[in-house]
Amino acid sequence: MRSFHPVLSAVVPYTTRAMLLGLALIALAAVSWGTTGATMTLLSREVAVSPLLVGWARLAIAAPCLLAGAALREMLAPAGADRELGRLLTPAVWRERTLGPLLVTGLAMAGYQACYFTAVTLTGVAAAALLAICSAPILIAVLAATFLGERLTRAVLVCLVMAVSGTALLVMGPRGPGAIAGHFGVGALLALGAGLCYAVYAVTAKGLVSRLQPLTIAAATFTLGAVFLAPVLASAGRADLLQRAALPPLLYLGIGPTAVAYALFCAGLRRVPATAAGIITLLEPLTATTLGVLVFGESLGVPGAVGAGLMVAALVLLTAARPGPRARDPVGRAD
Repeated sequence: MRSFHPVLSAVVPYTTRAMLLGLALIALAAVSWGTTGATMTLLSREVAVSPLLVGWARLAIAAPCLLAGAALREMLAPAGADRELGRLLTPAVWRERTLGPLLVTGLAMAGYQACYFTAVTLTGVAAAALLAICSAPILIAVLAATFLGERLTRAVLVCLVMAVSGTALLVMGPRGPGAIAGHFGVGALLALGAGLCYAVYAVTAKGLVSRLQPLTIAAATFTLGAVFLAPVLASAGRADLLQRAALPPLLYLGIGPTAVAYALFCAGLRRVPATAAGIITLLEPLTATTLGVLVFGESLGVPGAVGAGLMVAALVLLTAARPGPRARDPVGRAD
């Protein structure tokens, strides 16, 4: 394949250019994911929108985008290729034991939205992001050992201890302006619940990748998640979603950090090793924490900063110690 730039083509090998492009795509996706908590905070300040309603709107906006992407991929596939979306609407979904795991991923995705966006309103952007994002890979390792038979290595156990210690220190830190007095502990538990929901999603989706493409899994997961969260429309003011001030951030959440970011991450992971991708995605908690501190005036304090450092270090160590997923592994993100 020839480069669009002849000088670049002559100086930089194609494989290196492909890896640099992949890293750039993953970095853009990670930074985009890191803005979700800040967007929720801005929404709660400008418009009285329930976090559950925001979570539903995000899924409901992202689902048709991902469905369209999956349908387009199938349209462009060679003749005779499997039409996965159509197969999900036939009795084959029962025979292949695909429906049950998809329902679990949908429930986990709905739970993540509910827990994470509520946690942001109670603890602030930085603490919620660090607790949810950094705990998820550790919880995935524990769930994979429990349900998939993967061995808990010494490195994983060390990471687990570091992550638990970091969580304790982070919760001990001072409360920034984004935290609600008396509710920080509840918010911290919800943030950890969001990490657990994502871990359940990832482990369940990993069992589906031998039967379905990652994009198909994501499209079905977000669609089911929106269906499971739909009851919040009956208890929340639907008019809140139609307020002029609410529409731009809601559209951004559904399209930017969800549908587009997922596509960028999928494209990037095809060009770089999964271990490198895992390290680059650390830009997500870094972005969220930076926005929380600089934009919203939040403060982690010394204990919180040490705890955040321990959690990030555990994530780096875990990424380096465990072999990354192959390109066909579930690479969709919940945040």
